[in-house]
Amino acid sequence: MIVLGVESSCDETGLALYDTEQGLLSHALHSQVAMHEEYGGVVPELASRDHIRRALPLLEQVLAKADLPMERIDAIAYTQGPGLAGALLVGSSVANSLALALDKPVLGVHHLEGHLLSPLLASERPEFPFIALLVSGGHTQLMRVDGVGRYTLLGETLDDAAGEAFDKSAKLLGLGYPGGPAISRLAEFGDPEAYKLPRPMLHSKDFNFSFSGLKTAVLTVAKNHEAGIANICEQDKANIARGFVDAIVDVLTAKCVSALKHTGLKRLVIAGGVGANKQLRASLNAAAAKKKFKVYYPELEFCTDNGAMIAFAGALRLERNPGLAQRDYGFNVRPRWPLDEIEPA
Repeated sequence: MIVLGVESSCDETGLALYDTEQGLLSHALHSQVAMHEEYGGVVPELASRDHIRRALPLLEQVLAKADLPMERIDAIAYTQGPGLAGALLVGSSVANSLALALDKPVLGVHHLEGHLLSPLLASERPEFPFIALLVSGGHTQLMRVDGVGRYTLLGETLDDAAGEAFDKSAKLLGLGYPGGPAISRLAEFGDPEAYKLPRPMLHSKDFNFSFSGLKTAVLTVAKNHEAGIANICEQDKANIARGFVDAIVDVLTAKCVSALKHTGLKRLVIAGGVGANKQLRASLNAAAAKKKFKVYYPELEFCTDNGAMIAFAGALRLERNPGLAQRDYGFNVRPRWPLDEIEPA
C-alpha cells in the first residue's frame, strides 16, 4: 500500500510517499522560516497562503523522485490537527481534493502521533512499549507508548513548551528567529559556571514541566547586567545562553529518567524539533550509558514537521484498520485535538 502524506500544521509544507513494503519512497519539505523571520514569529495568514503556493509543486516533486504515477497512490493521509486552523485547512483541502479526483480513501492524522512514531522511520527502530519525550515549540509531553494509537500521558508542560522557551529566551538576547538553534549554538561558547539558572519542577516528584520561570530568569539576568540589556557583550550572551540551555536540558533529562524508572521500561524515544538539540542528545546519551537504557532519535531531517511522519503514521493505521479511511471528502480539521482523544488503531 502506497500512502501520500500531507503536512501543513504550521510553518512547514511537507509531502511524502510511504510504501508499506518498500518503506519511504520520497519526501519533500518547504520551510517558511525565512518568510516569518522578518516578523519574529509565525504569521498565521502568511503561513496559510504559502502552503497554498507550495503544496502542488511539492507533490510533483515527490512523485518525480519516486518515479511514480499519481494513480499508484492507494490512500492519502493528512494532518487533521492540532495546529493553525488556516494552515490545516490548506492541507485538508489538498488531500481531500486529490482523493476525490483519484477516487482514493483519505485519513486525517494527529500531528503529534506523527512525531511520536517518526523514530520508527530510522534504521534502528524501537520496539513497543517505550517512553516518548515529545519536545517542540508547541508541546512538551512525556508519554507511555504501547502501540499505534495506544498512548498514555504521564506529564506535560504547565505553561511554555521547551521550544517556546528556547525561542523567547533567544529573542531576549537579540538572537532573532528562530531562536532555538541560535541559542543552542551560542551556548557552545559559554561558561557553564557563569550563570546558574533555576531548574523549574526538577524535584516536583511528578512528570510535569514548567519553563516560563526559566524564561523570566533569563530576562532578569539580562536586565540586571551591568552593561544594560541592549549592550551585553557576545561572551556574556554566550554565558547566559549556556546557563539557560543547561537548565532546560537538566530538567528534560531528569524527567525522562524518572519516567523510565517509574514504568520499568528501558527504551526512550525523543520526538519533535527540540530533539535535534545537540546538548539534549549528549545529556540523554550520558544518562542512558549510566542508567542502562536505550535512547532512540528520529533522523535529523524528521525532527521538525514533515510529510514523511504523516504518511508513515497513516500507513501504520491503515495497515491495522483499513476501515479508518474515509471517502466523504469533507474538510474537517481540529486545531485543538488532545492526543488521548484519538482512536486506537
